[in-house]
Amino acid sequence: MHYHSIPKPRPAIDPARLSVTPSEAMSRRILVVDDDPHIRELLAFALGKAGMEVEQAGDGEEALAAVTLRAPDLMVLDINMPKMDGLDLCRRLRSGGGANANLPILFLSSRDDEIDRIVGIEIGADDYVVKPFSPREVAARVGAILKRGAGVAEPVAGAALTHGRLTLDADGWEARLGGTLVPTTATEFQLLRLLASVPSKVFSRDAIIDRLRGPGFAVTDRTIDSHVRNLRAKFAAAGCAELIETRAGVGYRIGSCD
Repeated sequence: MHYHSIPKPRPAIDPARLSVTPSEAMSRRILVVDDDPHIRELLAFALGKAGMEVEQAGDGEEALAAVTLRAPDLMVLDINMPKMDGLDLCRRLRSGGGANANLPILFLSSRDDEIDRIVGIEIGADDYVVKPFSPREVAARVGAILKRGAGVAEPVAGAALTHGRLTLDADGWEARLGGTLVPTTATEFQLLRLLASVPSKVFSRDAIIDRLRGPGFAVTDRTIDSHVRNLRAKFAAAGCAELIETRAGVGYRIGSCD
């Protein structure tokens, strides 16, 4: 199997810039899943200090049971775990339908798990953090994902955006093709909305990263490519084979969606 080289992540953003205010953190439930109890406690402390309610699970099976019983607002998920690893759990949630299919997921991974991180993004994770990490940075990233999910950065609250057969409902965070719902993660929805907001514009990967996550956020060009590939696969299955166009050496723009 041939693997492409993975670009180095951009420098991490200052966690203070993405800190969650008490009002934003109120009632937010985070499920931390890792087989290392020390890591779970570190993250529980950092997230709790940010005003979030934290639950813990030691492996994928325990996490699946917890999510089924009571879905959290976001899950921090380790990739390498016994019984059921993070990738398998993410696949099961995304393919299972229902509310848990769109549960925001932040992956934790080791430095030698670059391919696993890309696979994680492709199967529906919203972001990832590389071990060893700063608990404050994890809390900052969780806050950023929650803000995106709450529509904090939406330019026109409640407005529906239509492009060809594509309709994006900002209130419901739903993407539809000819009336058929196409499930997307929060990051995928934001990416699609960005492209559809200016149909004639070709967005570079750097521009997409800066618009979605803020300048300097630790994400790679390959991560954006993975989100695009994931969106294309979902919409191709729904009947739109040309959702996003690639302009070689430049970036991406929305397709005709006819």
